Amino acid sequence: MSIPIICLDARLRQFCETFRTCFSQPQFKYLVTVLLALMLCQETHTLTGLLRQIADGQSVSGLSRFLSQSPWSAADVAGAWIERFHEQLAEQVEAEHERQRGHRPKSTGRPRKTVVTGYLIGDDSTQHKPKGKKMGGLGQHYSTTAEQRVTGHSLVQSLYVLLGRRCPLAPQMYRQKAVCEREGVPFRSKVDMMEATIRDFQPVANTLTHVLVDSWYTCKRIWRAARDRGFLMTSGLKSNRALWVLDAQGQGHWMRLDEYAARLKPEQYHKLTWPSQEDPRTVYVHVVRTRVRKLYTCQVVITRFALDCPLKAVRYWASSDLDADATTLIDHIATRWDIEVLFSDAKDLLGLDHYQLMDATAILRFWTLVMAAYAFLDEERARLRDERHRHITLGDARREVQRCHWRHVLDWIHQQFLSGVSPTELHALLAA
Repeated sequence: MSIPIICLDARLRQFCETFRTCFSQPQFKYLVTVLLALMLCQETHTLTGLLRQIADGQSVSGLSRFLSQSPWSAADVAGAWIERFHEQLAEQVEAEHERQRGHRPKSTGRPRKTVVTGYLIGDDSTQHKPKGKKMGGLGQHYSTTAEQRVTGHSLVQSLYVLLGRRCPLAPQMYRQKAVCEREGVPFRSKVDMMEATIRDFQPVANTLTHVLVDSWYTCKRIWRAARDRGFLMTSGLKSNRALWVLDAQGQGHWMRLDEYAARLKPEQYHKLTWPSQEDPRTVYVHVVRTRVRKLYTCQVVITRFALDCPLKAVRYWASSDLDADATTLIDHIATRWDIEVLFSDAKDLLGLDHYQLMDATAILRFWTLVMAAYAFLDEERARLRDERHRHITLGDARREVQRCHWRHVLDWIHQQFLSGVSPTELHALLAA
């Protein structure tokens, strides 16, 4: 059964108003339809599947034109929800500074500066499209799920995490050189995209930004971009990277990370708890301050979940946070998992990879609207967490949004019956 647009919940309506200046009036109606449909859809999130959720007379061809041809800017839409995030978090940041000042021990001399850290996390995800032979931007990309290269699109995505809130940045599509030449667009590597994201990123005022990326993006360009902005940096390292090691005679030489890890003794690891809301795990951590080849001086973090695990299961990280202890470094590293949760939730709950669109512009716009829906659900997640004083997932927030809308539908149906509308007439309004 389709839901009448008049049953739109007040909180989602107010969120949609954030984008009023980004669209004309006809375009705005499609925006509201898409965002509400993304909240409610229980089937494949194709254009047809989305429109089946809303009883508003919108057509598939009209929605297709809205995504592919209508003159609106995906960047402006992303900017609107990011600005909203900044406005919401500014007061919370000041409250956190005040809380830290209140818990600061009294001592002589200048008091220690309070710090509120926000994490800028970057990664990419392959959207597998085995049947999308004529889709724009299509290429061969490695899929961690399939463990091989597959036909699809590569989404380069960043996520801003601050005080338990999550704000996705504007999605970007990576195209390989051959695809760019075929479609007549300039080539930009994933490193180019991530570097530009770091250099252009505007954090919430009075916060310290910490950049988190995996080993694919660990290069001096990315580290320099973060360093130039005054940001901290923690990134994954591949086992074949080299670090500077001193021998017993005090002579230094380069050594591969996996070779260095193989020499470590059990007593050289610290036993810590890997932070997780659902399943905290014991982790063994070794930290050494040194240099990594083609990077700056950093703290190298070596982690393993068992002291007797095979060497291939050991993970390596580098962090520019030179003052952090092992526990803090593990907290930094664990936070990077938030973007993996984003990809999982956006695919499972919002159909990020369900699209059947031919035009690359339409695909990027669809991703943008999915991320807008994610931003709204994160607001709801935070509100429910504060109300119920317990951990709330994005799925919990979506189910609550659905529950509210179905309650509005029942109230609306009740009013229709009271006003004399017959069941036949009502069925004609609501039938998909």
